[in-house]
Amino acid sequence: MYKLIMASTVLLIICSCSPSVEQRISLEQRISVEQRIDRVENSLIELGFETVMSLFQPDSVQLANSRTLAERMEHYGTPGVSIAVVNGNEVEWSKAYGIMDKNTGSPVTTETIFEAASTSKLITAVMALHFVEKGLLELDKNVNTYLKSWQIPENEYTSEEKITLRRLLTHQAGFPVTNYNRDISMRNPTLIDVLNGERPAMNSPAIPEYIPGTKWQYSNIGYNVIQLLLQELSGKSFQEIAEEVVFKPLGMKNSTFIYPLDAERTKREAMPHDTNGNSRQPSMAPTALAQGGLMTTPTDLAIVTNELIRSYQGTSAKILSQEMTKQLFTKESDIDRRTMPLPFTDGLGAFLMGEGRDLLFAHPGSNNPGSLCFLVGWPEHGTGAVVMTNGPGLVNGFLMALEIAAAIDIVYNK
Repeated sequence: MYKLIMASTVLLIICSCSPSVEQRISLEQRISVEQRIDRVENSLIELGFETVMSLFQPDSVQLANSRTLAERMEHYGTPGVSIAVVNGNEVEWSKAYGIMDKNTGSPVTTETIFEAASTSKLITAVMALHFVEKGLLELDKNVNTYLKSWQIPENEYTSEEKITLRRLLTHQAGFPVTNYNRDISMRNPTLIDVLNGERPAMNSPAIPEYIPGTKWQYSNIGYNVIQLLLQELSGKSFQEIAEEVVFKPLGMKNSTFIYPLDAERTKREAMPHDTNGNSRQPSMAPTALAQGGLMTTPTDLAIVTNELIRSYQGTSAKILSQEMTKQLFTKESDIDRRTMPLPFTDGLGAFLMGEGRDLLFAHPGSNNPGSLCFLVGWPEHGTGAVVMTNGPGLVNGFLMALEIAAAIDIVYNK
């Protein structure tokens, strides 16, 4: 009897120490993810503007001369990088590198908050299309019929063709290319000040300068018209709309259009760094938000990316239906290569490349004095990625993010 009890006890101990099937699968998945992270970190393709068009079709020479993430961060003078990757209907991993402020040496973490810059436009587009699905907006109706406190000025360019939500979303409204400056000796400009281009705002006004629908011209201010449109239709602030339509349904706890950040989030804010590597104060527009005012993390943006992929696939509809998401990912116009040296076309607020299984949607963003964001998704593969940096954005940061995105494409989609 004693021997039987001892044998049973030993067997029980052995069984209790052996991992379950679920535990073994979880361990194998974790090892597999770690291997993929390692491959991404060591598979960056060196890009220059002469090779950027072949970004997601690298040749054998590029593949044979891959670089490490650490090497490329040093090459581009990028203090901090944060990455999140979507795979298998979830955010598979997030990881951070470097520092969020040269002055403090504080490390970047996956909770560090970056400027989304123009990637904010994709969130704005999703919000606007949500309003369309609710029957509150029409894509092809003159937006002046909705606007109350301000109207798009009529001129010779709008005598026959009108500005519609579709044209605003696709940069075909006829508005000027606009960046934002303000008179810092005065109060903050209101959204109406910005739209009128009147002090304390110091930007080109939202006045058509060519016939709507006849030309693609990237315009920040067109998205500010969308901001006013959504605010007036809902009677809510832009932040409240974003919370209601996007942030809360998706559980995005680190995202906001309110700036400056509150005290807790300020502690986690990545400072932009200029081309000389100096830490600088952010230069965020205080009231014009829809074009570039989102503060967030790669993980939160990856949650949006995953939701759009799932919506496209017909497995989720927390914000948009499958039909509307497919409209978002349908070509509306070509893009002027002089302003964006990538083989993209424009959908309803997302940049597109390829078709069928090779379809890709993306949205880059860059803010002065030094922040960069790049969001990309491959809906047929069920994969995607978000890269955010606090280094000089317009050239170095852009190339840095593209190299990381290309490495992720190699590891996950090839």
